[in-house]
Amino acid sequence: MTVRLAVLFGGRSGEHDVSRRSAESILAHLDRDTYDVTEVLIERDGQWRVNGDRATFAQALRTLGDQDVVFPALHGPYGEDGTVQSMLEWLGVAFVGNGVFASAAGMDKSVTKKLLAADGLRVAAGVTLRPDEELSSRDQERLGLPVFVKPARAGSSLGVSRVEQWAQLPAALRLARQSDAKVLVERAVRGREIDVGVLQHPDGRVEAGPPLEIRVANASFFDYDAKYDGGAVFHIPARLDPGTTRLLQDRAVQAFHALGCRGLLRVDFFLPDPHADHGTGWTGDDREPVINEVNTFPGFTAASQYPQIWQRAGVGYSALLDILIQGAPHRRDTAFPCPSPC
Repeated sequence: MTVRLAVLFGGRSGEHDVSRRSAESILAHLDRDTYDVTEVLIERDGQWRVNGDRATFAQALRTLGDQDVVFPALHGPYGEDGTVQSMLEWLGVAFVGNGVFASAAGMDKSVTKKLLAADGLRVAAGVTLRPDEELSSRDQERLGLPVFVKPARAGSSLGVSRVEQWAQLPAALRLARQSDAKVLVERAVRGREIDVGVLQHPDGRVEAGPPLEIRVANASFFDYDAKYDGGAVFHIPARLDPGTTRLLQDRAVQAFHALGCRGLLRVDFFLPDPHADHGTGWTGDDREPVINEVNTFPGFTAASQYPQIWQRAGVGYSALLDILIQGAPHRRDTAFPCPSPC
């Protein structure tokens, strides 16, 4: 039996183009004998298109509500942050990936860190600045240099700066606040950058894939250009001893549960130099990895980290899509009725 599937993409965030790239790969790898596919695009201005045709919001809702499963291939605010997930919950339609809470919490780096730290996971020292707040001299002294300045609720490294001198901080804050008024200033962690993908199978089993190590050739960190213009090299599996590999995988699965995730998650770690002082206040094993960020819907082009991790684990791109779609929870019995004219 053919599954009616809508791929929802685009959106109003600064990651609109990234979403379109992810959706392009998803659409190219779906088995059209298995799925009856509808393309639902949200334009940058919030207008909707269904299979290329302009649609009203009510028409788009009706289309989404008529599906068996929706695949939200959205990144950043207005899509990855629980906004669209809440709408799909309200429609009572099954959808791929994380629910409202995990999406909202995972989108906010400050909230993510608090939840992970409360579960005993190691995170880097940082300070959250709200609109018009500046970093105090006391916090400057505590964090030391260098620091990273990040929008709290943005992805793809948009608005992120590495600050080597405090004189660079005002410009870094201005750049970050172009993406989000809430900003995180975080102490840099010296070490290897390792990503671990987590996948939940339809039977509920949660599995971590082989660690991926990021090496950046022509940038000071894994910024937007390095992510999408070929400036980074991925090593899968990362060259790690078996004990460290298991540790990273265990911590990634722990993060998945700590945030109440379902379906998928990518956890980005720093594997710190054990001889460096990272100011985390951590008193445990020096090998303990530092969680940098999480991604509740990571980049999904064929060249992105998450699909590559599972490709290396023996799960091809099309098979990965099938696992995620089959695992989408069905809850039409809890749906609210869609009001007229929907």
